[in-house]
Amino acid sequence: MTTADYIALALFALLWSLYSWLTAGSGGRFLPRLSLNRAMAERRRMWIYNSLRRDLKMIDTQIMAGLQNGTAFFASTSIFAIGGCFALLGSTDKVEAIFTNLPYVTYGGRTAFELKVAGLTFLFGYAFFKFGWSYRLFNYCTILFGGLPMTMDAEADRAAAERAADQVIRMNTIAAANFNAGLRAIFLSIGYLGWFAGPYMFIATTLIVIVVLTRRQYFSEARLAIMDRDQE
Repeated sequence: MTTADYIALALFALLWSLYSWLTAGSGGRFLPRLSLNRAMAERRRMWIYNSLRRDLKMIDTQIMAGLQNGTAFFASTSIFAIGGCFALLGSTDKVEAIFTNLPYVTYGGRTAFELKVAGLTFLFGYAFFKFGWSYRLFNYCTILFGGLPMTMDAEADRAAAERAADQVIRMNTIAAANFNAGLRAIFLSIGYLGWFAGPYMFIATTLIVIVVLTRRQYFSEARLAIMDRDQE
């Protein structure tokens, strides 16, 4: 491990933390543009409040099921990725033979390679725990949603209905935040792979991933599709 490796790793952690703080944390309040994640949080609120005006909630339950299924898929994918990392550790000799013959690749030796794989395993482990917790929270959200009053009851006591809806919204938003945190770890693991080619490639791939994610959050067509004209 060289000084450049430590610098690249510190930059990776710094950019990850900064990006998370700006898009999902309190840092977004200091930006002039609303991120896609924050805009979708508002749409979640509109969805739950809208459900108070209808008794037939099959559409809502299908949405909940879709959210859970997507979270379960990524949790399973993270487990497979962790298994792949352990398999990679068992093939260090073969990998070493390949990397030492590759041009423009800085190979730091067996120990450095194993440390890098351990870091990659940590990333996927972090993603798995985020997806697993998100799945459970979406399950809780479904239960809370089932407790929402029917239309006549909601109209009779609007304040109580909105309090119940706020609980569902809060749980749904927390579950989505954990899901997004897991996705960020998966996306940034692509940038982390550049470290196997050297610290400077690590810095380059990390910056590329951060730029792509930032564009999707603040300048993508998906963001424009849900924004009001005065918010664009």
